[in-house]
Amino acid sequence: MAAKLIDRKLHHIPGRLLVSELFFEVPTNYSRPGDGTLRLFARSVRRASRPVDYGKDDKQSPLPWLVYLQGGPGMGCRPPQEYGWVGTALDKGYQVCFISLPFVLFLDQRGTGLSSTITASTLALQGNAIKQAEYLKQFRADSIVKDCEAVRRCLTTDYPDEKQKWSIIGQSFGGFCAVTYLSLHPEGLAEAFVCGGLPPLVNGPDPVYARTYEKVIERNQAYYAKFPEDVERVKKIVDYLRQNKVSVPSGTLIPERIQQLGIMFGMHGGLDSVHDLILRAANDLEVFGFLTHPTLVAIDSFGGFDSNVIYAILHESIYCQGEASNWSADRLRSSNPVFDVDTAAPEFLFTGEMIYKDMFDSYTELNRIKETADILAKTTDWPALYDEAQLAKNEVPVYAATYVEDMYVHYDHAQNTAAKIKGTKQFITNVMYHNAIRSKTDELFQQLFALRDDTID
Repeated sequence: MAAKLIDRKLHHIPGRLLVSELFFEVPTNYSRPGDGTLRLFARSVRRASRPVDYGKDDKQSPLPWLVYLQGGPGMGCRPPQEYGWVGTALDKGYQVCFISLPFVLFLDQRGTGLSSTITASTLALQGNAIKQAEYLKQFRADSIVKDCEAVRRCLTTDYPDEKQKWSIIGQSFGGFCAVTYLSLHPEGLAEAFVCGGLPPLVNGPDPVYARTYEKVIERNQAYYAKFPEDVERVKKIVDYLRQNKVSVPSGTLIPERIQQLGIMFGMHGGLDSVHDLILRAANDLEVFGFLTHPTLVAIDSFGGFDSNVIYAILHESIYCQGEASNWSADRLRSSNPVFDVDTAAPEFLFTGEMIYKDMFDSYTELNRIKETADILAKTTDWPALYDEAQLAKNEVPVYAATYVEDMYVHYDHAQNTAAKIKGTKQFITNVMYHNAIRSKTDELFQQLFALRDDTID
């Protein structure tokens, strides 16, 4: 079943960009299309060839599409003007490649942004925790790819056959989706760009987190080497939270919530961002004896799990193929005493992007779906997300940026996957981190387009 376009509005934004806001209707479950539908939201953007284009019916010769697959899972797309690489894709890249001005499509993946958003309240509409868990099984990469294919067929229905394929660029989890796309529907793709998102080809998350925790420890060492004074500051903050119940907008600030600030360690500027929060909190305690409202709001804003519940509730399932996650990150943290928040270790170690059981107690929103999360953690019947036989005979050009120091997608796993996708070209670097698509945009896209244009010798 193809997507049904149910609404479209055209707008002009600064920089002579034309943005269309698109709403689609797609099946909730493609295997059982009679079970109901979801609403998907997307924005397409292209250069206006002349200012008077604004407001006119958008009918020209067929233009090629580049589809952005956002990281996550559970994160919606921001407005196009907030992505620094859009101009590069429109001007430097695809004008040259396709001779014409392309569209870039930003699709809010199902359950995120304006695409039938998943929250505790919207999940409650499905019924009890068992029904909610069954519903959420339809929100992984395999369904996201089917959505993309349905939307592609809808948008290119009037295109000549040879122009109906589109290009995709996947950041982080979006790269995982890209490899699922290559596995399940390669016929829809002209090419695939992957940024920090070659997924581990595993059946469960344990081997993923085993390697990820190693990188997290390395980043903790880098943090305390850069800010040695924070060793004592962090301990004082954690001691204060042990002795006092501290409320924040999303719930309760417990020591584990401070530990989880380490999710930023894998980003450009992440060490400094955490230091700023620690400095602010330590200063509050020294001057006032308590944490001030601006500090609490600042710390709380770096969680975000209450606003992106899919990230919390489905994060471990993105690694599951026929196996249960069984709260993998939580089990591995508990088995490693260096991450014990109550230990008298020389340094308090932060964690990374992992999801823990205590989040479903300390976040008010997540607490409402705690039972559902536990059901999903015990689920074993997750379908396969990758087809290694198909990847081995892949004919779609794949251009991947791989970061040696990636804290979220371990380099060794990424290399193993790259070797299994026929024809993959890689830009490998040890001077970029996971968010290079935002922080090192020009340099990254120069390298990716060099791979595409085969200018590297």
